[in-house]
Order: sequence, then C-alpha cells, then structure tokens
Amino acid sequence: MGEQPGAVGYPFLKGHGIRNDFVILPDPDGSVHGDLPLERVRALCDRRAGIGGDGVLRVVRRPEAEGGRWFMDYRNADGSLAEMCGNGIRVFGRYLAQAGLVDPATAVEVDTRDGVKVLTFSGGAADGEITVDMGVPRLLGPTEVGVGERRYDALGVDVGNPHAVAFVDDLAEAGTLREAPWHDPAFFPAGVNVEFVVRRGEHHVAMRVHERGSGETEACGTGACAVMVAVAEADGTPPEVDYRIDLLGGTLTIRRTAAGHVLMTGPAVVVAGGTTGL
Repeated sequence: MGEQPGAVGYPFLKGHGIRNDFVILPDPDGSVHGDLPLERVRALCDRRAGIGGDGVLRVVRRPEAEGGRWFMDYRNADGSLAEMCGNGIRVFGRYLAQAGLVDPATAVEVDTRDGVKVLTFSGGAADGEITVDMGVPRLLGPTEVGVGERRYDALGVDVGNPHAVAFVDDLAEAGTLREAPWHDPAFFPAGVNVEFVVRRGEHHVAMRVHERGSGETEACGTGACAVMVAVAEADGTPPEVDYRIDLLGGTLTIRRTAAGHVLMTGPAVVVAGGTTGL
C-alpha cells in the first residue's frame, strides 16, 4: 500500500466550486494514501474535528500504459466512492494548473471513474472560469422522490452518477434535507442524488440538492447538469442554448451541444493548504 501518513502529517489543500468544498490530497505516485480508508475520508471531511468538506479529491497520476493522465479519485464525505463530481473536477483542475502540473492554455484531460473529462480554462492558472465537457448524459425515465409524506414526479438522469430531478413550486418544499429524500430503491439500487427545481425565467432555474453520501450541499455540478437536461427536455429546448442554474452557493452555466455533450462552466478556487496528521 505504501507509506501511510502519521503524526508528522502529510500535505493537503482546501478548495471549493461555488461553496461545494473539498479536501485535496496530492498523491502523484499513489505511495502516500494507498486505498484511502473510509475512516480517513470521514475524519478529513468532519467540519468540527477535521478540515471539513463535502468530499475528498485525491490527485494521482495514471501509469503511462493507461494514458499518463491525472486521475481524480473522488470520495464522498461518508467515505463512499463516487463516479463523478462536477464542482470537484473544476477544483481538481484549478489545483493542477496552479501547481504547474498542466498547461491551462490548452485543453486538459482528466481521468475519472466516469471516463476522461476535458477541461478548458478561460483565464490563467489562478483566474477565470473553467468549462468541463461532462460527456453525454442518459435519460433514465420517470420515477418518484419524496420528502416526508409528500411524493413528487421526477426524471432520472445519469451524468456519470445517478440523479432524480423533481419540479416544485417552492424550494422550501424540500424541507431541511437533513435526511435523504425517499427514492424508489428498485429504480436506484445504489442510491441517488436528488434535485428540487423551481423556474426563475426563460432558460433560468434554481435548485437544491441532496447528494448521495454527503447530504445537502450548497452546490452540485453533476446535479446542475442533470437539472439542465431535465428542464431542456421538458421545454423542448434545442441544442446550444445556455441555461443559468442558481444553487445555494452560486451559479453555473450549462449547455447541451448538438452532439449531445453537456458543457458545465463555473468558478473554482483553492483557498488554503497545509499539513495534517488525520
């Protein structure tokens, strides 16, 4: 497994994409953290006894035989593996650029559990928004979600990870979201991210999200992509139209191309760094 971190500590950074925050663990050759035990992820993400975050981004290099790309090893706050994280990959890209590990003047390919994602930087290493080609989403069909005794029609959308998008009259209908919303376990046997959506105007919506493995977060990039797809399907919107998606932590711009790819654009910031023995 390689050397494990101890009392002397190991490096970390902290970053966020519209207040969806992450602990970043540089581990280029995979020798520091090994398989990253669930207990360590939980300790790092603990907001009172740890660093605090919605998840952990481990930065590791793929072998040349596998393309030599940087791999985003993402874990939810509860330690579970996640296929993809939209805000996380922008933060991941920002770290790579600031650390001089990639050239932000060119398109950057990053490996994830949902395949290779392509990042484009609108500014330099430290500034500007980042656009991510999230690939082609899959519509999973109609389903239901619920809060308490209430049930809502929803559309299942796969954006590398599963989502259920429900339209509501008021975002307060989602309640506190301390508990995961009800979902059909036969439809989503591995759990699901749930988005509640209200319309704000033409090509403009607002949302709240409960993330599988993390609880309610102030933003979810894959969730915003799923919402855009669900709203565009409901509206019959043609390709190449920007949607504004307002989340608790900020705003993302999402577009579906003529080829069916979803492009997500938003900010990403690395705010701190240090060492920890957790």
